[in-house]
Amino acid sequence: MSINKVAVMGAGVMGSGIAAQVANAGVDVLLLDIVSEQGSPNALAEKALEKLQKSEPHALMHKRNVRHIHCGNLQDDLQRLKDMDWVIEAVVEKPDIKRGLYHQLQQVCSAQCIFSSNTSTLPLHVLAAGFPEDFSRRFMITHFFNPPRYMRLLELVVPEQFDPTLLTELTAFADVRLGKGCVFCKDTPGFIANRIGTFWIQTAVQQAVKFELSIEQCDAAMRLFGIPKTGVFGLLDLVGLDVMPLVLQSFKRTLPAEDKLAAIVENPPILDMLLAQGMTGRKGRGGFYRLLKTAGNKVKQGVDLVSGDYRDSHRQRIEGVDSSASSIRDFLLQDNALSHYCWKLWSDTLCYAADIHVQIADNIESIDTAMRLGYNWKFGPFEMIEYLGADWFLQQLVQHQHEIPALLADGHPLYQQIDSQLLMKQAHGQYRPIKRAEGVLLLRDIRRKSTPLRKTPSASLWDIGDGCLCLEFHSKMNTLDTRILTLISESIELCASQYQALVIYNEGENFSAGANLSLLMPEIKNHELDTVDDILRAGQQAFQALKYAPFPVLGAPSGLALGGGCEILLHCDAIQAHAEVYMGLVEVGVGLVPAWGGCKELLQRWIRHPKRPGGPLPPIAKCFETIGMATVSKSAQQARQLLFLGQDDGISMNRDRLLADAKARALGMVEGYYPPEPFVYQLPGATARAALAIATHTLQLLGKASAYDVEIGKQLATILSGGETESSGEITEQAMFDLEVEAFLHLIQQQKTLARLEHMLTTGKALRN
Repeated sequence: MSINKVAVMGAGVMGSGIAAQVANAGVDVLLLDIVSEQGSPNALAEKALEKLQKSEPHALMHKRNVRHIHCGNLQDDLQRLKDMDWVIEAVVEKPDIKRGLYHQLQQVCSAQCIFSSNTSTLPLHVLAAGFPEDFSRRFMITHFFNPPRYMRLLELVVPEQFDPTLLTELTAFADVRLGKGCVFCKDTPGFIANRIGTFWIQTAVQQAVKFELSIEQCDAAMRLFGIPKTGVFGLLDLVGLDVMPLVLQSFKRTLPAEDKLAAIVENPPILDMLLAQGMTGRKGRGGFYRLLKTAGNKVKQGVDLVSGDYRDSHRQRIEGVDSSASSIRDFLLQDNALSHYCWKLWSDTLCYAADIHVQIADNIESIDTAMRLGYNWKFGPFEMIEYLGADWFLQQLVQHQHEIPALLADGHPLYQQIDSQLLMKQAHGQYRPIKRAEGVLLLRDIRRKSTPLRKTPSASLWDIGDGCLCLEFHSKMNTLDTRILTLISESIELCASQYQALVIYNEGENFSAGANLSLLMPEIKNHELDTVDDILRAGQQAFQALKYAPFPVLGAPSGLALGGGCEILLHCDAIQAHAEVYMGLVEVGVGLVPAWGGCKELLQRWIRHPKRPGGPLPPIAKCFETIGMATVSKSAQQARQLLFLGQDDGISMNRDRLLADAKARALGMVEGYYPPEPFVYQLPGATARAALAIATHTLQLLGKASAYDVEIGKQLATILSGGETESSGEITEQAMFDLEVEAFLHLIQQQKTLARLEHMLTTGKALRN
C-alpha cells in the first residue's frame, strides 16, 4: 500500500496544524471535529481552516495548499473514512473519548488503514487496552510537535505486534513527504523530548531562583550551549505558562516516585505568581517577558524572579566566552553564580538523560535526535557530553561529588569513529554502528571521515563521491566574503579538470545571509570606491563563472538565502531547495541594490517566463516590485511563485535528504551537459523608467515608501530598464552587471544609505529613513 489519503480527527491547534502539513505535501486530508451546536455542522473544522490561513507563523507553505483540506464532522462524515490510508486522532487528552473514537474507526475503516494518536501524555498501552489484534497491529502513537510545519520531530511509539509493512509505509511517508525526523520511543511518560525537556526547563527555573540570577542572564548563557535565542524563559512564554502546570501534574501522576523529574515537579512559586496575574506568555499579556506600550513605544520588560516585579529588559552578553568547547569548559569552571548555575543545570540534565536512556529509547542517538529536532538544540545531551569531552565531564562529576550514571562511569567516548564508520555507545559499554536511512547523505558524516580538498576560514570544498564536489560555507551566518569568491574560482578549476558536478550546500541554520557587510563598511565609509568596485566585480565574475562552467552547478539551500546568498543560487543551473527556504533580494533594506547579478538574473527569469503578460514592461515591473519591496519567500513553494526557483527546480521536504537529492540531480544533468547560451536583453529604457517612477510616486503618496525609497527605486529602475538604451535596445549581461555596479556605487555615497547600513549592523533590523 501507499499513503495517498489522510484524515485528522480533531481540528484544534495540533490537529489543524497536522492537516496543514499533510496539505503542504500535496496530499488530500479530511479534517473532522464534533458537530457544531451553531451554524454549519462542520463549523468547528471550517473555523480551524480559516485560522490556518491567517496563522503566524504560516502553517501553509502556499495559500493554494488549502485546497487539499476538506472539512467535515465526526457524526455525518465517518463513512468518508473508509477510503483513508491513515487516520490521525488529535482530540482532547481523555482516554475514554479517544477510545470511543477508535471503536467507531474499527467499524468503517479498511483493514489496511493505519490508526494513530497524536497524544503527548497518554501511554499506548492505556489507549490500546482491550482492543482486538486487528486493531493493535495497525495502531500506534505519532506525536507531532507544535507547530507541525516547522518542528521536524515525530515521536513514534509502536507496539510489538504492529504490521511491519504498514510501519514501513508510514515512516517513509512521514520522512519523505512530511519532512519529519522519525524517532522511535518506548512507551514511557513524556516519551523522549518532553521527558528530558521538562527536566531541563524545571531545573533551569528552580536554579535561577536559587542563584538569584536574572532571566536575561540565564537565557544569554543558554545560547553558549547551542540553545535557540528564546533560551528557557522565552521558550516558556512561547509554549504558554499555563501549559507547564498541566505537564508537571501529568508527570507527577505517571512517573515513579524515585525518578529525578518526579522530585522537582512542583510549580515554581514565580510561575504561580505570574499565572495568578493572568500572565500566560506570548498568547496573552506576557509572561516572564512582556512588551509594555508607553507613549506609543514598546518597551521589553522582564520579571524579577524573586519579587515578581517587571523592569526594563536588555539583552545580555556573556563577555569573554564563546561557543567553542574549550571556552565553555573554562566558563563552567569559573567561580561565579552564572557559571555555577550552568554547571548545575547541565550536569543534572545530562546525567538525567544518561540515567533514563535505556527506559525511554533504544539508543542514545535517538535521544540526541529527539532533542535536536524537538527543542532545536544544536547538540543532543550525549552529543553535548561528547562536545565537552566525556572524560572531562566525568572528572568534573567526580570533583563535584555528583552521582555518576553507569553509562558515563568509564569515561569512554559516547560516539567514536572506526574505519570511517560512526559508532555509538550502548548501555553495556559496547559500540554499535549508526546507520543512515537510504537517501540520507550528511556533510557532517563526510567531514568525520575525510579532509577538505580546499579550505579557507569561510568555506571548504569536499569530495562527496561519484565525481561530485560540494562547496560549503561556514562563516558567521554563512555570509559571503572575498575568500569565498576566491574558493569559488578554485572549485570551478578543480571540478572542470577532475570531477563532473558541483553542489553548493551547507548544514548551517541558514544557507547564506548575503554579503558580509561588516567587511565592506570601512571601504564605504572611507569612500574607497575603487576597492568596492573591485569587490563587486569579483563577485560578478565568480557567479558568472559558475553559470557558464563546463559542468552542472546545483544550489541546495535551506533557511535564509538573502542578498548575495540568493544571487549565487540564481546563477546555478538548477536548485534543489529544502521546503523551508526563505529567498529574497533584500538589498534595498540597507539602501542598496543587488550588484552580484541578482537584477539581471531575476529579470531574465521573468522575461523567459512562459505565462507572463506580453510586452517589455511586465517582466520589469515584476522584478521592480519583488526587489523594491525586498520580498522574501515564506517557503520554497512561494519562492517558485516569485521565480527565485524555476518550475523544474526540486523541493526536498526533509532537510536530511537535501544533499543526497541535490547530488543525484546534479549527476543526472552530467550526460550531454552544455553551459547555457549567453542571454541578450531587449529593454525599453526611458519608457520603463517613466512608468516605474509613477508607481513609486504613488507608493510615496500612500505612505508606503519614503523619499529615500524613491531615490533607491530610481537606481533600481535604471538597471531594470537597461539604462540609457533606446526602446527595444539590446543589452548584454555584462552591460547589466555594469549598471548594477554604477547604481551601487552611487548609493554608497549617500548619507541615508550609510545610516541604513550602520543601523542593520548595529541592531540587525532594517531602517526606513
